[in-house]
Amino acid sequence: MKKKILLGLVLLACLALTVSAGGRASQSASGVPTVTWWLVGGDSTELAECVRLMSDYTEKQIGVRFEIKIAGWGDQQQRFTTIINSGEYFDIMFDDLTDYSQRVAQGAFADLTDLVKTASPKLWALIPQDIWTGVKIKSRIYAVPTWKDSAITQWVVWDHNYVTKYNIDITKTDLVSMDKYFRAIKNGEGSRFYPYRISNGGSYQPFRNYDTLSAGLAPMGLNLNDSSYKVVFTLDQPDVREIFEYMHRWYQAGIINPDAAVSVEDFKGQIFMTAQGWPGADAVWEAQQGVEQYDIHQFVGPNLSTDSIQGSLNSISTNSRYKTESLKLLELANTDPVFRDMLAYGIEGRHFNYVTRPSGSTPGVIKKINTNWPLSAYQQATFFSMSTTDDQSPDQWQKVRANDASATPSPILGFSLDRSSILNELTNCRQVWDRYKNELLSGTSNPAVVIPQIKRDLEAVGFSKVLAESQRQVDEFLKTK
Repeated sequence: MKKKILLGLVLLACLALTVSAGGRASQSASGVPTVTWWLVGGDSTELAECVRLMSDYTEKQIGVRFEIKIAGWGDQQQRFTTIINSGEYFDIMFDDLTDYSQRVAQGAFADLTDLVKTASPKLWALIPQDIWTGVKIKSRIYAVPTWKDSAITQWVVWDHNYVTKYNIDITKTDLVSMDKYFRAIKNGEGSRFYPYRISNGGSYQPFRNYDTLSAGLAPMGLNLNDSSYKVVFTLDQPDVREIFEYMHRWYQAGIINPDAAVSVEDFKGQIFMTAQGWPGADAVWEAQQGVEQYDIHQFVGPNLSTDSIQGSLNSISTNSRYKTESLKLLELANTDPVFRDMLAYGIEGRHFNYVTRPSGSTPGVIKKINTNWPLSAYQQATFFSMSTTDDQSPDQWQKVRANDASATPSPILGFSLDRSSILNELTNCRQVWDRYKNELLSGTSNPAVVIPQIKRDLEAVGFSKVLAESQRQVDEFLKTK
């Protein structure tokens, strides 16, 4: 009986060590530290098994295992907020500019400024200093940035068949030229044809010239070319207003689809779109859209800003017992092509095969054999240690890296708005913007009518206070540069 009781207690103890919740760090049954990593993705019955196989690799390389927990698309913001507010244990959490600075202000994320250099020196050396600057809050680092297409570069993307048919000069991206091309296509293809199909309220990049201060509020920003560094109501600015006016004309003319403000359809076969990308990304868009050939032209950037850098981050919990181990895991993900490929594509032989295997720190080429991998590569680690797929240009990541290197930094790179004194007003302003944005961005609403209404509604919930506090912080930041 004593032996049975002792055996039961041992089993319970082992079981407790494998659970990560309610403030308890996790270890494997053999006592190896196990890092809990929250990401965003889809459902998968095989993910746990695949992560176990990956952990066998990481244990051999760095003496650390890991488990991945998934928040679903669309509810990750609320899910992660609940985890933080409830005190649920985690080690690493994906984040972005939406809530990063606020969660830092809450004390949720660990200060990594010094530890990242000692615990993960290869990671510190790999990522450029401008990218590290972009994640700083009051000159301190609270996240590992995902270094990828970190500079904002927007492209106009045209189906080659229509370029030829309508004699389109893709280098002319001004609104007058675009208006002429759209109307020619509409007249030529008929009333049921929409040259510019939009879903989710997307539009022709109206805020392309503005740094929105990582506030998550597009109606407020600083013009990248304004040497006075004035924070403004962006919707009132002539360059932004002009885009909205043309969008509304295109909507009225049937150039934009009538359900653009509410459609959630992932349109395929687009003859025109604007997209964030890099030289050579046309091959990616062709595969995604099922279009034989796209002609593309860069019309924005590359610009490097706090917003663009904070699009993908991994932070470590203040309460993590495994801060060093977490950084070692992120270092491995960023510097080891074999592990990087596992995270991005799955398990070799099950989800992909190597066409060319990685050699040392040099990535290879893979061929996908199973596309049901639920994790998104953009959340995990740099693209520059990740193998390309056999349908991509083998120098794709070199092109992205060169594009980042040529980017113009924002004049306030490294500034991140401290929201603590204006949190309620900022939250209310976001809610106002959310009510209007899809109709405005899609051209559905008349900007001459709706922009004054947006401004009145914003002012009613404290926009002036948000604007003034943002300007004060920018002024203080500039004094330290």
